[in-house]
Amino acid sequence: MEVTRIFDILPNYLEKYPDQKVALAGKPNGTTGWIKYSIQDYIEHVNYLSYALIKLGIQKNDKVAIISGNRPEWNMLDMAIMQVGAITVPVYPTISENDYHYILNNCEAKMAVIEGAEVMNKIDRIMPDTPNLTLVYTFINRNRFQYFDQLLELGAQNICVEELEKRKAAVDGKECATIIYTSGTTGTPKGVMLSHSNILHQIFNLQQTPAKTSKTAFSFLPLCHSYERTLVFMYQYLGMSVYYAQNLGTIATDLKEVHPTMMTAVPRVLEKFYDKIYTSGAKQPFLKRKIFYWALKVRRQYKIIDEERTWCYNIKYNIANKLVFKKIKEGIGGNFDIVVSGAASIQPRLASFFSAIGMPVYEGYGMTEASPVIATSCRDKYGRESGTVGFPLPGVEVAISKCGEVICRGHNVMMGYYKDEALTKEVIDEDGWLHTGDLGKFTDKGQLVLTGRKKNLFKTSFGKYVNPQVIEEKFSESPFIENVVVVGENQKFAAALISPDFNFLKGWCERHDLVYTTPEQIVKEPKVLQRFAREVEKYNAFFGDTEKVKKYELIPDEWSQMTDILTPTLKVKRKMVMERYKENINNLFGIKENEGN
Repeated sequence: MEVTRIFDILPNYLEKYPDQKVALAGKPNGTTGWIKYSIQDYIEHVNYLSYALIKLGIQKNDKVAIISGNRPEWNMLDMAIMQVGAITVPVYPTISENDYHYILNNCEAKMAVIEGAEVMNKIDRIMPDTPNLTLVYTFINRNRFQYFDQLLELGAQNICVEELEKRKAAVDGKECATIIYTSGTTGTPKGVMLSHSNILHQIFNLQQTPAKTSKTAFSFLPLCHSYERTLVFMYQYLGMSVYYAQNLGTIATDLKEVHPTMMTAVPRVLEKFYDKIYTSGAKQPFLKRKIFYWALKVRRQYKIIDEERTWCYNIKYNIANKLVFKKIKEGIGGNFDIVVSGAASIQPRLASFFSAIGMPVYEGYGMTEASPVIATSCRDKYGRESGTVGFPLPGVEVAISKCGEVICRGHNVMMGYYKDEALTKEVIDEDGWLHTGDLGKFTDKGQLVLTGRKKNLFKTSFGKYVNPQVIEEKFSESPFIENVVVVGENQKFAAALISPDFNFLKGWCERHDLVYTTPEQIVKEPKVLQRFAREVEKYNAFFGDTEKVKKYELIPDEWSQMTDILTPTLKVKRKMVMERYKENINNLFGIKENEGN
C-alpha cells in the first residue's frame, strides 16, 4: 500500500511482514523477560488508544505530550496520536520543571502521558500554571493520575471504527505530525514542526542503509530525539523487530540477549565500549595480553574500502580477527550488520576499530530542523570514509556558503518553529536554504566533512581564530578524559576545563597502587596530575601554538543530564559550562572578578 502518512507504516507492515512475531519488545525494570508485541498486537493497541483519544475529546491538531524513556507503549501512543489527526510532542523525562512549564505551555498541550515518579511530581506542581493541560496519564499505576492500561480499556469499551477511519482520511501528508523541542544547548527550547512528509522522505531515502538480512534492531537512544525516532520508524517500515534497552546501564547485557543486527549510537557511547574493551586487555595473562594489544595495533591500519587493504595486511588482519576481533564482537552481541553513529562527529580511530571487529560504523549528520538527516554514510564506493559524514541524502541539496557554513534545502527542511515566524526566517532564507550553523567542506569525492560550529569559534587577543571543537574532539580520544571544553575568547591563549573519566581513572589508580578516594581528592593527587600533564602534552602535539591548551583544570563534578551539563544525546552545553564555571575560567586566565571579562 502507499505510505503517505507516518501511521500508514502499520498497515504496510502488516501487509508485507504479517508473520513478524516481534514488532516491538521491551523489558520493564523488575521483569526478567522481554515483553514482546507482534505487528497484530501493535496495531490492536494503537487502535484502542486512538478510540480512547477520540472518547477523551482529542481533536485534530491538538497537542499530546509523551514524557517517557523508550518503551513499546511510546510507539503505540505516537501512532495513535497521529492517527486521530493530533500532533505528538515528545519531551525528555530528564529536563527541569521550568522546561516542562515552558514547553507544555508553548505548545498548548491538552494531554500528557508520563513515566516516572519524579516527572509525575514535576507535572503535578506545574499543572495549576498550565491551563491547557487537562488530561494526564501515567504508564503504570502511581495512585495519582489515571494510567495506560485504563486508557487501553477506555478504547476497548468505545470502539468507533468509522470515526477513526474518517479521522485518518482527513490527515494530509504535508500537515504537521510532530513538534520536537530542541535540547536547548544554546538557550530556550524551540519547537521544530515536522510534517509526515518530512519524516517519510527520510525513511524512503535511508531504507537502503541496513542490509536486507538485517531484521533485529536495538534501541537505547531517546525516542524524544528526532534521530532515534526516525530510525525506529524506518525499522518498522522495513519490518524489523525493535528491542528497547532497559536503561543505559544494561546495554551490554541486553545486547547479548537480543543479538541485534543494527543499532544507533552516539560517539560517547562507542568510546565507552572501546575504553572498556581496551582496558580489559590489561587484565589478561601475559601472552594473551601481548596478542590482544598486537591485534589492536593491526586495526589501526584497517582500511574501510577492501581494495585499499594490501594482501600482506590482510594476512595479519585475518590472524588478529580469529584470535581477538571475533571474540570481542561475540562479547558485544555478535550479529551486527551496521551501527549508525550520529549527534556528533566520531573519531576515526573508533570508526576503524568497530569496522575492524565486524561492526561497521555508518555516520549520519543532521539536525532536528532537517528532519533530521542531511548527509550519511552509505554502501556505495567511498560512501563510508573515515573523517567524513558521507554523501548528502538523496533529494537533499547541500552547499557551503561564503562564510563556510553548511546549508541545505529539500524535502527534509522543517515546516518552521512553532509560534516563531521571525526565528524561522533567521534560519531558513528566502531561497529555502536551512542554515545549520555548522562549518564544513566537501572532499574531491563529494563527501561532506564537518570542521566545527560557526558560533563556537573564538578569537584570541592576538587576533587568531581558534576552533575549539577540533581540539575537544582530539583530546576526547584520551581514555582519561570524559569531556573537555576549550575556552579563550579575547585571551592570550587557549585553556580548558577537563572532566575526567572517573571510572577509567579508578582502574588506573588500582593498577598504579594509588588509593582512589573521591573525585575531589583524586584530581589533586600529584601522580594523577602528572599523568594528565602527559596526556595534555600528547594531544597538544597535534596543534599549532595558537591552538595548544596552555592551561587547564580538572573538574571533579559529574557532567551529566542530571546536572544539566549534558544534553540527552550527551553533548556538552557550552553555555551552561561557561556560566557554572565562570570563576574557574577566570582563574585559568588570571582574571579577577572586578576586572570583568
